[in-house]
Amino acid sequence: MSFLIQLNKIIMLKEHEREMIYNRLSWALAFLFFLVFPLASQSKEEAYYENKRERMVRYQIQARGLRDERLLQAFRTVPRHLFVPPEYRKEAYEDYPLPIGEGQTISQPYIVALMTAAAEIKPGDKVLEIGTGSGYQAAILCQLTDQVYSIEIRETLASRSAALLKELNYPAKVRWADGYFGWPEEAPFDAILVTCAANHIPPPLFQQLKEGGRLVIPVGSTVFYQTLTMVKKVKGKPVIKQLLDVRFVPMIGEIEKKK
Repeated sequence: MSFLIQLNKIIMLKEHEREMIYNRLSWALAFLFFLVFPLASQSKEEAYYENKRERMVRYQIQARGLRDERLLQAFRTVPRHLFVPPEYRKEAYEDYPLPIGEGQTISQPYIVALMTAAAEIKPGDKVLEIGTGSGYQAAILCQLTDQVYSIEIRETLASRSAALLKELNYPAKVRWADGYFGWPEEAPFDAILVTCAANHIPPPLFQQLKEGGRLVIPVGSTVFYQTLTMVKKVKGKPVIKQLLDVRFVPMIGEIEKKK
C-alpha cells in the first residue's frame, strides 16, 4: 500500500520534479551496477581458478600417490596463477613447467609437491629454499610452517618474488645471494630444498642441516637430466635416497667454479 502511495505522489509531481527524481534513481542504479558487476566478475574468476587448483590436486598430485592432507591443502590454497607472468596464467595449473623470465621456470605442480613431500615438513620446522624463482615453492612451504627462508641469486627475481610473497601475506624471508653457501646466520635447518640442478651436493648446505634434517636436491648433469635426491643427516653422515629423474635449470655462482 505504501508503495502505491509513493508512486501516486510521484505521478502528481511537476514534470521537472519527476525528472529530478528519475535522474537520481538512474544514477543510483548505475552506481549499484558498476559496484556489483566487478565483484561478480571477480567472483567468477576466483571460482575458475579454484576449480583449476582442485583438478590439479586431484589429477596431478593425488593420482600420483601423494595423499598427505596438509600437503594437498597447501596446493589447493596457494594461487599458482599469480606466480607466473600474466600471459601464462591460463596455463598455470597444467602439468608442465612455465617460463618466469631470465631463463628460469616454475616447476610443474607434481615436482613441487614431490620435493615438498620428500622434505617431510612439520609445523614449526625451519626450512631453507635455494632458488626462490617465482616464489611459488616458498608460498607452499609457508602453508606448512611459519619459518621459511629462501635465497635467489638473480636480483630481479629475488626482488619480484619477495614483493609478491609480502603482498600475498606469506611470511617467507627472501635473500639475494648465492645459495651455494646457504644461510649460515639462520642455520641449522630442519629441511633444505634446492630448486636448481647441481653436479654435487654443496657441503655448506649439508653442514647447515640439523641432525635428522632432510636435503632435497636434483643432482647430476646440469646440461641434461638429474636425479632428484633426498639426503638425510644421520649421526652427521649423509643417507641418500634417489627419487626419480628430473630436469632443472642449473645452479649458478660458486658451484660453477667447482666442476
